[in-house]
Amino acid sequence: MKLSVSDRLILLGVLPREGDFTTLKILRQMKDDLSFSEEEHKRLNFRQEGETILWEEGLEDKEINFGEKATDIIVNAFKKLNDQKKLQIEHMELYQEFVGG
Repeated sequence: MKLSVSDRLILLGVLPREGDFTTLKILRQMKDDLSFSEEEHKRLNFRQEGETILWEEGLEDKEINFGEKATDIIVNAFKKLNDQKKLQIEHMELYQEFVGG
């Protein structure tokens, strides 16, 4: 799946911080895959203004392959946010991509 800078940041924020040992191992790999390299940081020039993270455009989308368990973790994280009525407008595209509807 090709993910933009925004998509990667959103998923990093949605992933759970707790789980069983197996889940945590998968979460660690997903966070590594979604994170940004030194080169990407230099090109993007991330900066924070208030609660908003800004960056320079020009970075191509990154291809990230999620396995079945990783996909389940993402789907469950989005469903939990939905059930708690904590979904945000920024989540909508990825929610539809992973959960549907």
